[in-house]
Amino acid sequence: MTSKYIRDDIPSPCYVCDEAKLEANLKLMADVQARAGVDIILALKGFSMWSTFPLVKQFLKGATASAVWEAKLAKYEMGGEVHCFSPAYKQRDMDELLGLVNHLSFNSLNQWRQFKDQVLASPVSGGLRVNPENQEADTPLYDPCAPGSRLGILASQLEGQDLSGIEGFHVHNLCECDSFATERTLNAIDIKFGQYLPHLKWLNIGGGHLMTKAGYDVEHLIGALKAFKQKYPNLHIIMEPGSAVAWQAGPLVAEVVDIVENEQQILILDISATAHMPDVLEMPYRPVITDAGLPGEKAFTYKLGGNSCLAGDVIEEYSFDHAIKAGDKLVFEDMLHYTMVKTTFFNGVEHPAIGILRKDGHFDLIKQFTYEEFKARLS
Repeated sequence: MTSKYIRDDIPSPCYVCDEAKLEANLKLMADVQARAGVDIILALKGFSMWSTFPLVKQFLKGATASAVWEAKLAKYEMGGEVHCFSPAYKQRDMDELLGLVNHLSFNSLNQWRQFKDQVLASPVSGGLRVNPENQEADTPLYDPCAPGSRLGILASQLEGQDLSGIEGFHVHNLCECDSFATERTLNAIDIKFGQYLPHLKWLNIGGGHLMTKAGYDVEHLIGALKAFKQKYPNLHIIMEPGSAVAWQAGPLVAEVVDIVENEQQILILDISATAHMPDVLEMPYRPVITDAGLPGEKAFTYKLGGNSCLAGDVIEEYSFDHAIKAGDKLVFEDMLHYTMVKTTFFNGVEHPAIGILRKDGHFDLIKQFTYEEFKARLS
């Protein structure tokens, strides 16, 4: 296998952030910000590798959090604007968040009423998450607009309600979608909530805008945003992508530890699907491996297995041009978004290290995990 990520100074397993690729994504997003007249902030739920924040904050306006700990990470490690949405807040959450964030969105009118006085007595701008009932996500697990969703207030639930003090609406219904899905979402927001928009200060249209993917129509996105802003010039538009920031910006490097023969050849790796890239099992999806193909496409086909005791810890079948042996390394591409943020210490298997391949070719090993960190997860 030929890959710039297979080298002696990059350990296995390891998440590798390619600094040049991350910067290219950020530059594209900064261009969208400038030309569309919107703010783009990083959704930490998708990518929270805070060792890259000195680079990220050069291009984006801040970050958005889903809980107190993410809000702290945003404020203390990133700086800039800090926004937050959670399906529900406890009183102790609110007591901390009001000292951390600039925007705070509520998932229900009940929660808004509960904390309204506290928010209005603070410098924080309060908003509501609303549900435009516009389904765009291909995977049900990631569809906030599915019937019966617990996320967002329906237009019918706002009728006749006192919205005094509310300064913005927050909408999130996309998942790795194109610009046309964004345009349809803006139209749905206009249809469902247009009567309220002239009275608001901001509209957060969430994440899922995969503008850094090859083939994404960036010009169409900018046009759709400008058209919406022209209709509602009072609105400050915020976007909060996660995947788009780290899209194709680095792999997970793994090593073949053993080969098991059981009706077929199974490569046992030093990574685990369930512990280190759970979306492979949850979505599910098939990650790309550098120089590998579909089963039977190339000369040698193998099933790939993780190193946990979960029977289903399997990463499908791949084929290669040459026979694979123990000690060979595999490069799982595009493994920075929704991977590191979802990893676990399940089974006590070795947790991948984290590093940055700098633009000058130097590799910085940022983090290697220890037994003490595994032990500290439980007591």
